[in-house]
Amino acid sequence: MAHLTKDKRERDGLVKHTGGCHCGAVRFEVWSAPDLHVFSCNCSICTKKQNLHFIVPKSQFTLLQGSDNITTYTFNTHMAKHTFCTTCGVQSFYTPRSNPDGFGVTPHCLDPGTVSSVTVEDFCGQNWEESMQKHQTIRSMSKQTTDT
Repeated sequence: MAHLTKDKRERDGLVKHTGGCHCGAVRFEVWSAPDLHVFSCNCSICTKKQNLHFIVPKSQFTLLQGSDNITTYTFNTHMAKHTFCTTCGVQSFYTPRSNPDGFGVTPHCLDPGTVSSVTVEDFCGQNWEESMQKHQTIRSMSKQTTDT
């Protein structure tokens, strides 16, 4: 069954990216396009962390190791779950407020070799509610598009 899922994802143009934190305690795989659509948000925390990220459905993300080495930070609405490695402090993925049904993955934490291109879109997180009203596709980015 897993082989059929992989074949379907590949037919849909997705590739398996692997990645993790700096020290290697946290490792994951994520199925996404080889051409990444990355968000650069200017909200208070994304600005401080320089949090560039692309969004995928939860079903396309698998934590391979390190669940016991991750801690979570929340603030304000507590919708976003900012996860990071307790050893090296790197956030390689998190649950974004915009897409609580998916993951925001930091492209700079992916292993080399599977990304063809990166397109960066600015998102005005300083005016989050207004920006979410204007953005027509961000919520759909965490919706399942393939059979898994």
